Amino acid sequence: MNFFSKLFKKKHTKIDIFAPLSGTIIELEKVPDEVFSKKIVGDGVAIKPSGNQLVAPFSGTIGKIFKTLHAFSIKSDENIELFVHFGIDTVKLKGKGFNRLIKKKTRVKVGEPIIGLDLLFLKKNAVSTITPIIISNMEEIHKIKKFSGKIIAGKTKIMTITK
Repeated sequence: MNFFSKLFKKKHTKIDIFAPLSGTIIELEKVPDEVFSKKIVGDGVAIKPSGNQLVAPFSGTIGKIFKTLHAFSIKSDENIELFVHFGIDTVKLKGKGFNRLIKKKTRVKVGEPIIGLDLLFLKKNAVSTITPIIISNMEEIHKIKKFSGKIIAGKTKIMTITK
């Protein structure tokens, strides 16, 4: 590397993404909805839930909380945009089984509760409770390291992104 290539080399930033929900990580390709499994809306992982809250996966600002409370978006200080979508076809439940805990545009810290869940109700009434966690601005991402196994909301890393 010569002097100029060292001078103009882009410095990459690593951002850890923590579990927004307790459960078990599964591959995005196994989500029973092609929009997620074929990565049409972005890349990431999915979670088979065992917990009763969706929490902030990193510190940032809540973008949108859907009226039906089944999904939210969050943006990190490093400009990572994440979309958390609880279950499949849960929009059809019209908010039943969900409880909003904060407002949109709220600044949150990793692990801070965003949406409460009635997991028993959701397991009985949703097509699937598998929850995709999607990076929606993939054009800004250099690399994604995905983890696997059992996870605890707000505590366990599910991905490390290099931007």
